[in-house]
Amino acid sequence: MTTSESVYTALVHRSSAADESIAEEDRSTVARNGLRIVGASALQASGDQATKASTVLPWLLHALGAPAALIGLLVPIRESGSMLPQAFLTPIVMRYRQRKWVVVVGHAVQAASVAVMTLIAAVGSGLWAGVGIVGALAVFSLGRCLTSIASKDVLGRTLPKGERGQVNGLATTASGIVAITLGLGLRLLGGQQLEATQLAWVLGGAAALWVLAAVLYAQVEEPDDDASADGESDGSWAALRLLRDDRDFRRFVTTRSFLLVSALAPPFIVSMSASSGADAVVGLGGFVVASGVASIIGGRLFGRMADRSSRRLMAFGAAASAAVVLLIVGIVALPGFSGETTVGTLVLVVGYFLLTLLHTGVRVGRKTYIVDMAEGDQRTLYVAVSNTAMGIILLVVGAISSAIALLGTVWALVFLAALGALGAVWGWRLPEVSQGS
Repeated sequence: MTTSESVYTALVHRSSAADESIAEEDRSTVARNGLRIVGASALQASGDQATKASTVLPWLLHALGAPAALIGLLVPIRESGSMLPQAFLTPIVMRYRQRKWVVVVGHAVQAASVAVMTLIAAVGSGLWAGVGIVGALAVFSLGRCLTSIASKDVLGRTLPKGERGQVNGLATTASGIVAITLGLGLRLLGGQQLEATQLAWVLGGAAALWVLAAVLYAQVEEPDDDASADGESDGSWAALRLLRDDRDFRRFVTTRSFLLVSALAPPFIVSMSASSGADAVVGLGGFVVASGVASIIGGRLFGRMADRSSRRLMAFGAAASAAVVLLIVGIVALPGFSGETTVGTLVLVVGYFLLTLLHTGVRVGRKTYIVDMAEGDQRTLYVAVSNTAMGIILLVVGAISSAIALLGTVWALVFLAALGALGAVWGWRLPEVSQGS
């Protein structure tokens, strides 16, 4: 057994039956590819923690003196910008026999975009600095779009079922360790008064992580015998017809839409925490640390669960998220509840952490499910079309929950809990595609 096989076997629970799903001539590369993909994914996930659109970048824009209106654009551009174009870029991606090079280009684009953010953070200020950051984030999202389309295809072609969820989980765990280190470092570096020049160092480090991720991913030994590479496709609009014609795929996208409860509820918990007087999660460092702890715990735990049954993991994540949200709403509604008390603060902090933890499980589950449910170019189409659809759905559901929040944060949370309950039902009814225990 080689060193790479020994290390990979120590990190990932392997099955000889699962290995048989990989062509015999490619089995010798599984361990090497697994470690390279874990390493590159961990570097990317760590870079994400240092450039998070919900924490780091808003803090940066505030430090630069940019208008508050620009801060409200960060999350929609980051999330929808990386998903909406995917169905339309898929015909281009499918021309390449080895999809790893698409991932490498995506990493390079993200590295260049973050490098531009670093320069702006170091020397810019005011409106134009904010516009520059938002513009660089838009380009960054296009790089992530390419990475998202191709990386799941490479994962499915180089690693067997039963190991893909664990690889996703290991990358998540590694990013959690980095997040905790970063969060503690930010607290020590500047506490509540972080300056833009200090955050420039953080962004510069993130750009270097994406460069390393590109170098490492380029070394993946990807087979090229099950990709079309002929540039022929039915076109992006024909790809979108998958939602109409493919029943199982349509059910997956519907289920994924309901899973947004774990993604959209945490910001409302933070808002509720701030408005009720709690201060335990105030500050950039505190948010990053909480996210990191959830990633460390959830990455390893949910990776194995996803390989056993990714559909059950999605159903569990949706149901548990809905239950946590309703429990928080019920406790907050009790007479005499106050976020200023120790108990009140603890309830809100624990609720935020649990939702973030469950979101880790939901993400690992849905990523593993879509990789396992198809092969070859069909997988590429599934990933692209589902993400394009989710880019639209995210904007719609986000707008609805924000409008409901005008009536009160509690009502927005009740709406999201209802989505989670539907997600649990739909997730449980999905066909099984995982390797099993």
